[in-house]
Amino acid sequence: MEQLITYFENIPPLHRSIILVGGITFFWILEGIVPLFKIPYKKWRHSVPNFFFTLTTIIINFPLAFLLLQTSDWAIENQFGIINWLPQMPLWLYVVLGLMLLDLIGAYTAHLVEHKVKPLWMVHLVHHSDHNVDATTANRHHPLESLIRYIFTLIGVFVVGAPIGIIMLYQSASVVLSQFNHANIRLPKKVDNAISWLIVSPDMHKVHHHYRLPYTDSNYGNIFSIWDRLFGTFMKMEVDDIVYGVDTFPDEKENSSIVGLLKQPFHKYRRPTTSEPK
Repeated sequence: MEQLITYFENIPPLHRSIILVGGITFFWILEGIVPLFKIPYKKWRHSVPNFFFTLTTIIINFPLAFLLLQTSDWAIENQFGIINWLPQMPLWLYVVLGLMLLDLIGAYTAHLVEHKVKPLWMVHLVHHSDHNVDATTANRHHPLESLIRYIFTLIGVFVVGAPIGIIMLYQSASVVLSQFNHANIRLPKKVDNAISWLIVSPDMHKVHHHYRLPYTDSNYGNIFSIWDRLFGTFMKMEVDDIVYGVDTFPDEKENSSIVGLLKQPFHKYRRPTTSEPK
């Protein structure tokens, strides 16, 4: 564990890029072998706006990374933050708690707030308006959302008091697991259910991408599934009944246009409607 944290404390930018690209490549290939849905779409064409927003996320996060480092250094130097106030514990437990708390604040809470605050929902809509969810959807975030998510992550680093090694490990795990739970792959149902007790599984997260409420407002987790189960936002649905997108923004052509997606947060506020009971 110590070697792992030391590696992530000093992880080169090239290695972080390899994690991002390697994850997309791996799940892209896996989607062709064990697809959840055999979607009749041109995968490369579909991925173009998603790759564009992946690039904007990198551009926004790269110059701001120094704030994460400065905040982390200050917290460690001043022994500030939740994990620094707890009694001394084994390193593995210290790391796990740090990851879980960063996931709670930087991912689950950020995601929940984006669904509940009207202007933020309109920004987050870019992610939900993908009609063919796959591994590339994981990185489909409007530049404004990238900034919002960054702010929540920065708050998480401050509140948790996480050292930079845990932060880099968290961000790397977040990227790969987000690609995993968005990937258009079909796992054996028992395997997916078992996984979903610990981390967010593909079937669990696909429910969140159903086009109507209440399913859209469920399963907010990114890495750990415990937060949805703990806070009552966990829902199940038969994956074959899932329809991707948002019912109040049904235009697939506009939702596949980079220009259209960049303008999407500035449309009149509209929420998905409630699903009819089955």
